[in-house]
Amino acid sequence: MNWAEAHHGSNLLSFENQLEGWPLLLILRIMKLFESLRKPETEKAAARAKELEDRERAYYLKAQQRLGELIGDNSTLPVTINSIRLIGGANTRRTFLDRLFNPLLSANRDTPYTLAEALHEVGDVTRKLSKFAFVGRPDPIDPNSTPTDIDLFFKVRERGRISLKTGTDLGNVEGSAYGNLTWRNIFGGAESLNINASAGTRTKSAYLATFGTPILSNPDKRLAVDVLASATSKPWASHDEALKGAGVKYTFGTGSSQHQIGYTGVWRQIGMLAGNASPTVREDAGDSVKSSISHTWIFDQRNHPFLPNRGYLMKTISEIAGWGPLKGDVAFWKSEIETSAAVPIPIPGIVGDSGVSLTGGIRAGLLYPLPVGFGSTSQPSRINDRFTLGGPTDIRGFKMAGLGPHDGADAVGGDIYTAGSLNLLMPIPRVGKDTPLRFQVFANAGRLLALKNNEERGGKGSKAAQKDFYGSIAQLGDGLPSMAAGFGIVYAHPVARFELNFALPLIMRRGEEGRKGLQFGVGINFL
Repeated sequence: MNWAEAHHGSNLLSFENQLEGWPLLLILRIMKLFESLRKPETEKAAARAKELEDRERAYYLKAQQRLGELIGDNSTLPVTINSIRLIGGANTRRTFLDRLFNPLLSANRDTPYTLAEALHEVGDVTRKLSKFAFVGRPDPIDPNSTPTDIDLFFKVRERGRISLKTGTDLGNVEGSAYGNLTWRNIFGGAESLNINASAGTRTKSAYLATFGTPILSNPDKRLAVDVLASATSKPWASHDEALKGAGVKYTFGTGSSQHQIGYTGVWRQIGMLAGNASPTVREDAGDSVKSSISHTWIFDQRNHPFLPNRGYLMKTISEIAGWGPLKGDVAFWKSEIETSAAVPIPIPGIVGDSGVSLTGGIRAGLLYPLPVGFGSTSQPSRINDRFTLGGPTDIRGFKMAGLGPHDGADAVGGDIYTAGSLNLLMPIPRVGKDTPLRFQVFANAGRLLALKNNEERGGKGSKAAQKDFYGSIAQLGDGLPSMAAGFGIVYAHPVARFELNFALPLIMRRGEEGRKGLQFGVGINFL
């Protein structure tokens, strides 16, 4: 009862005591009754809704428990999958579906099913259907079947075949606008064509068309062919780079382990040099052709891709270009390795997950020039093949490509690097641990170097080349790495991670460019 209701009630009682005669008393009682009936029913309705919700939850939990007990008691019961029927999927061709469903039929198996095996196989087919942008729901019981026969019904709902999206992106000191066209299930076999076009402040224009198809109706084995063209401004090295090329990629793997093998042929052009471009940039200006084979392996056991609080990630990228039959006019071996881990930190007095976690990551990479053709010597690496380090997504507290070798004002990249980061993530007070928003304190460090070059390097059996190589690796541990620390806000959006940090460079070598103050970053792969 609020203050107004209490005050009004006291007036009624006072008026009642001053009157005589039961008719008036009866009227006052009726007025009180109507007054109580006019009170809102919000609390009662909320209580009834909660009671109904609790009752439904208890019913479903009990039904799920009974179903689990029933399956467990009959897991070794022999069954046969008699027939399979698909409801929906009008745009999907029969030969594509046959590769999925025919192995399920008991008539196509040498050994009979048990109930547990049949349910496992049905679940696997349902998972594959969902990966093909279908929504699958199996019903393994048909009342017209015998007790040991199962007739399967898969109900699928196809997504729209064509979709068009436009939007804007902001991140990594770049803003851009994009348009994306997707054409799904083109020939009825879960094929897709994706065309993307974008224009921005740093990537002046980028066009990418990718055609992908599963191999033998298996979503875990996919072949893709892409064609690309782009023009990118690289202000940290006083030039623009234009790319035109094509590639083919084969992706395979299940669960948390994924492999990708690919071939790429690309024509690169370094041009639009600034007036104060350094001699290193001017020497590498012009055209080059890269023909390379690459392999990427990712093993991801984290519980969240952008804001993990437990689990670990391992990733390797290897590329060989211009060696043997690959041709091209650049030749090198390039390899990177990355590992990261996250652990939750328990807080006394907080039951369960506290929302506080410690994450750490390490990256390293090597670019080693190879001879272009048999009998020739290797040439120094080119500026558009080297590694860059520094920026809001790797070594915070430094400008884009701010670490490593510089020629004047130009960051010219390096051939070998190591980098590491340590982040303490904590929930923001009054926001809570269940939101994707965190306060972070971080420290990160890195070192980027160029391999020593001389005229003897790369010659057949050249001991000087090996000495230079091992000497460069040893130089990584010569003194402390460049380092920065700071704090900021992290937001894990479903499509990317956003960070706004205040960073302070602590150790910086001659020629490197730090960034003291606020730094904003957007990306999907932060160190």
